Amino acid sequence: MTPKDLRVNEMIRVREVRLVSDDGVQQILSTAEALRMAREIGLDLVEVSPNAVPPVCKILDFGKYRFDLEKKSRESKKKQKVTKIKEVRMQPKIDKHDLEVKVKQIIDFLQEGNKVKVAIRFRGRELAHVDYLGKMVMDKLLEHLGEVCNIDSPPKMEGRSLFMILSLKKKT
Repeated sequence: MTPKDLRVNEMIRVREVRLVSDDGVQQILSTAEALRMAREIGLDLVEVSPNAVPPVCKILDFGKYRFDLEKKSRESKKKQKVTKIKEVRMQPKIDKHDLEVKVKQIIDFLQEGNKVKVAIRFRGRELAHVDYLGKMVMDKLLEHLGEVCNIDSPPKMEGRSLFMILSLKKKT
């Protein structure tokens, strides 16, 4: 739940609420009574679980509660790992040295934590030899990358391109 979705004090528009105290004691009270108790203490009545029947509320400092929620969401975003798919394109008539350059590029992308989409584009008469030319290049590529990567998606034709998706092998 984001801090913007929370209902506080007079924004709570139900007849009765389940009030949970700091020590965990629960009691069902009218909203007006719970609000009066919160005001006596000098804190806010905050609806923490609006979907429950009756909704669950707590008496606490709303500013501090909102700050803690935002801090938790920032921390969870820091721990997320975003994987991108980088694409490496080549021709079926690729030279040995050019293939080695592409292999180094793929290894760099994989070590950065990205997945790599390797695409071989066919033009004109090359389309007649897709299975032979494309398979040959993919086999050479996998020969160089064998112990470094896993094949997430085996080679497939899509339009005029043959592609596969690679990811880094997990270290055990």
